[in-house]
Amino acid sequence: MEQDLCGSAAGRRSSLYEMRLESIGGLGAHLAGQILAEAGVLRQGLSGAHFSSYGSEKKGSPVKSYVRLAPPEHKVRIASPVREPDLVAVFHEALLADPGVTAGLAPGGTLIVNTARSAEEIARQVKLPGVRVLALDAIEIAVQEQTRVNTAMLGAITATAPVLEPQAVRAAIADTFSRKYPQLVAANLRTFDRGFAGCSEYMLAATAAPKVPARTGLAVGYATAPIGGVLPTPGSSAHKDTSASRQGFLPVLSRELCVDCAVCDLVCPDFCLVWEPTGVSVSGYPVAKLLGVDYQYCKGCMACVEECPTGALTREREVGDIAQSLRVPVFVAASRRCQTDAAAEGR
Repeated sequence: MEQDLCGSAAGRRSSLYEMRLESIGGLGAHLAGQILAEAGVLRQGLSGAHFSSYGSEKKGSPVKSYVRLAPPEHKVRIASPVREPDLVAVFHEALLADPGVTAGLAPGGTLIVNTARSAEEIARQVKLPGVRVLALDAIEIAVQEQTRVNTAMLGAITATAPVLEPQAVRAAIADTFSRKYPQLVAANLRTFDRGFAGCSEYMLAATAAPKVPARTGLAVGYATAPIGGVLPTPGSSAHKDTSASRQGFLPVLSRELCVDCAVCDLVCPDFCLVWEPTGVSVSGYPVAKLLGVDYQYCKGCMACVEECPTGALTREREVGDIAQSLRVPVFVAASRRCQTDAAAEGR
């Protein structure tokens, strides 16, 4: 008789346990998935498969890593993305804004989120009744141990997934890092152990959340597309939100230290710094004052912090609603400038 790897979490497929790691480039989700598969297959004797899906292979771009594990007598021959996961691990909290990140999670499944917020707050945000939600401040652990987010998340995943044995995953981590970075083995094992023991947990009752309506399909398809392939609603970077590209840190402006030299604006790749004209200099050049950062467009590259000559821009941990509370909307500021200019011209 086949071993039940899923317990009560996935009775619909008792011989297969599927995990999906949702992340961005630079947080190590691909390596985490690889370590999970190696631990299950090479050290526990299970059947398994792992692969990742990503685009441009750069920091900040979306990454999905898929892991399937099954008893040794059940051969894993599936090579498609995980659509109905038993466990979803979200390496960056901002990714939760996309409903597709938690798509397929059914009651009895598990959601693990890298966040400084409580599991109850996350559960009430995602509204997945019957799903076990765990919250872990993996960034804080990684900062303290001088490692990366992925090994802390591996600890949380191992503590939650019934198919995984902690010693097997620890051994896989030690083997992986000892090949190139033996000096980091001890720190990463500490990070794993803290992630294993550091989660808060909450489950939203089935009656506590409204029923989410099923998707009715694409708004435009082969039968409803405009003639000639015309795009009636072309895309615009004004609606782009790159906050999910930040890796737990953001630049913060200290206005009293700023001299408005605009060196930061020269190196910013996303034009997320917001300025307000204040007049014209003696030499006839326009003068402006730096108001702040529009964090909707800031991907956290920290180029502005590295080049700021006065230390007015500093790298700070992104905790809670700091981005929203300090954000200076660039288009609101631009609209205000237009209104001021129109009033000055008597229009």
